[in-house]
Amino acid sequence: MTERPTRAVAVFMATALALALPPAGGLPRASAASGRAGPISVSGVHPSGATYAIEVPRNWNGTVLAFSPGYGQGAGPQHLPADLGGNPAAQGWLLTHGYALAGTRPYGDGWAVEETLRDSGDTLAEFAEVAGKPSATLAWGASMGGAIAAGLAERRPDLVDGALPYCASVAGPVAMLNQSLDAAFAFKTLLAPGDDAVKLVGPASAEEEALSNAAARAVLDAAQRTAAGRARIALAASFAQVSTWSVIGTTEPAAHDWAAQQAQEYAAFMPTVFSPRHPLEQRAGGNFSWNTGVDYRRELHESGRMKQVRALYGSAGLDLDDDLAALAAAPRVSAAPRAVAYMEDYFTPRGELGVPVLTMHERGDNYPTVTQARAYSDVVGRAGDRAMLRQAFVDRPGHCRYTAAELVVAVETLRNRVTTGHWTDADAHRLNGLAARLAAEDPNLGTAEFVRYTPGRFLRPHVPRSGRSR
Repeated sequence: MTERPTRAVAVFMATALALALPPAGGLPRASAASGRAGPISVSGVHPSGATYAIEVPRNWNGTVLAFSPGYGQGAGPQHLPADLGGNPAAQGWLLTHGYALAGTRPYGDGWAVEETLRDSGDTLAEFAEVAGKPSATLAWGASMGGAIAAGLAERRPDLVDGALPYCASVAGPVAMLNQSLDAAFAFKTLLAPGDDAVKLVGPASAEEEALSNAAARAVLDAAQRTAAGRARIALAASFAQVSTWSVIGTTEPAAHDWAAQQAQEYAAFMPTVFSPRHPLEQRAGGNFSWNTGVDYRRELHESGRMKQVRALYGSAGLDLDDDLAALAAAPRVSAAPRAVAYMEDYFTPRGELGVPVLTMHERGDNYPTVTQARAYSDVVGRAGDRAMLRQAFVDRPGHCRYTAAELVVAVETLRNRVTTGHWTDADAHRLNGLAARLAAEDPNLGTAEFVRYTPGRFLRPHVPRSGRSR
């Protein structure tokens, strides 16, 4: 892409942005940067083809939020405009309360982590040129965009001062797709043995992958109609740690309502276990997933689903030990080292945080599963940077369905850490209280459902720094 950068700069005056309101919740303000007076609105195209957007309010508090988008949201040849954040109500509150916003949309599609890590730096350089040097720069993003925010926290502490990855793949793509492979491997071995239409890795094209997924869907739906099939679906789902509370708008199944839990796993099985591989493998240059050496009996024990799976197997009259023996005997899948190395680079966390990070996950998320938060906490702890990390959890199913109140509270909490050097209490009670105060001032923010929660252990962590994986 050789197009020269273009810039459309419009200086506007809006009543909402002209109000120099103090931040809600009593959090301290950063010192305003010595930049140009707002309001400023800028959008354009980087030489790479990535698009960017910048908004600076009149009452800029010196902090800029740099947003990265989720999977499959590339600008493409149409140069689709960059987003400034995933929630309009949150964006409006942040601008009104003095935050500047910047966004980057990569030219590449799919898992465009490599491009966005690079292009985010170009956007922030553009920001400094048009608005002045910020006193604090916070990276934030949803899903894949959250993984990019985590990448900036490790790789570019010279560029950002804090990061807010939300609903993000913070265990990294290698670990995430290894867990998907484990579930798909069990599914095919036990429910579709010898079915060449169902492919585990290495689809030759997007069309072949679509045909494979259609074949897997047919097998899944047929299995769900029998007690034996439902038991085996639950076993396979345990290896990917598919949430037992996945369906939006439903109440969480009771602790021992095995059938209701399995129905939730079935509903989320295809998009969790057979998520797109072809575009990621194209980027990586081959298959980056493997299950050589995996002990599925141990994985089941550590998944937290043993009671559920044993109960469903008992109801179906199946021998769980026989099926675990079949998995142990089945041929395994190996990965291409160069492909693994690419996905380590773009991006698998090593846990070496250069700036404070606050993550946010929904308990019933599957894309990624909430146990990825535990994997991230573990790797940060092993790197000796646990004091730099805080984690928040929201009590609902679904993916990236945060209210504006939840996003604003997370931003304010992270900014407070950056500006003061100390974390305030980031537990659920405080976060909900701050959100309630914000919502009392602005009902458009909605409510918050933060909850105290400790995720189970992620089954297949992968840490490039140590070279160890399972």
